[in-house]
Amino acid sequence: MKNARPIILGTISVLLLGGLALEFRHRILFAAISTGAPPPLLPTSEEGPAVRWYDDYFTIEQLDAQTWAIGEPRYEQQVLNYLIVGRERALLFDAGTGLRDIRPVVASLTDLPLTFMPSHLHYDHIGNEVTFERVALVDLPHLRARAPENRLALTWAEHLGTAEGYDTPTLEIDEWIAPGETIALGGRSLRVLHTPGHTTDSVSLFDEASGLLFSGDFLYEGPLFAFLPNSSLKDYLRAAGAVTDTLPANVRIFGAHRASPPGTPRLSIADLRDLREQLRSIRAGTLAGKGAYPVVYPINERLDLWAPPAFLQDWSD
Repeated sequence: MKNARPIILGTISVLLLGGLALEFRHRILFAAISTGAPPPLLPTSEEGPAVRWYDDYFTIEQLDAQTWAIGEPRYEQQVLNYLIVGRERALLFDAGTGLRDIRPVVASLTDLPLTFMPSHLHYDHIGNEVTFERVALVDLPHLRARAPENRLALTWAEHLGTAEGYDTPTLEIDEWIAPGETIALGGRSLRVLHTPGHTTDSVSLFDEASGLLFSGDFLYEGPLFAFLPNSSLKDYLRAAGAVTDTLPANVRIFGAHRASPPGTPRLSIADLRDLREQLRSIRAGTLAGKGAYPVVYPINERLDLWAPPAFLQDWSD
């Protein structure tokens, strides 16, 4: 999730909120940026020669012979979803809000059996009322324990769909994939990396052979959110460190949002290193931010991090 309307509260209000129970505080704060309905569509944009419009809403950009970014440039959050294809099956990593049905776009690109996997459980990535023949989810103990018969009822804090009027759904899970496990697509493999920070359940997918990382909301061009329910600065720092040490120097990183047209932004290992170093500076209290709640910390010229004020930050083990 990105592009939430900024919350600028006075110091007294923030201090009062600091004394409230965590979820109640988040509900109050989130209500301040919620409209209860999807935002009006943006005008069509010039997307450049590498991108084609599928219809008046979706765009398609081919990243390599077997990978496509399916964009939603008219949706306020500028979501990017990724179709990753092997010889035997295909995987769709994220599916937007479902404001428009992404399945016909996918069907225009492949007729292979499709598995849908969300990068995390926020409403702008799971498709909501759009259903898929097969759904995969990261196998984390706190999720599996709540999924009898592989049916996971999402919580308000995991989904946040009330912001745009979406009901909190129950997901039917066909495949649980543990962190570190490999998804085999036939001649192509994706390693699941647990990358919490934006949420506890956030994952990225690493295609080592192609040098591609699909990072969801863990890393993308624009404001990174670490102040929402399920966000954690200490998790963000741990994951940024672990992933930075794992990836090759020439990795190309594709996130789930962009800041502006045209096309699909590419990030790099340098952006990930900048995130790690600035998180360390936030923890040390040496990086100045702007605003009251959230506090906006600069990462580099392409990235900011939106976080709670220092007195609400938890860096404890």
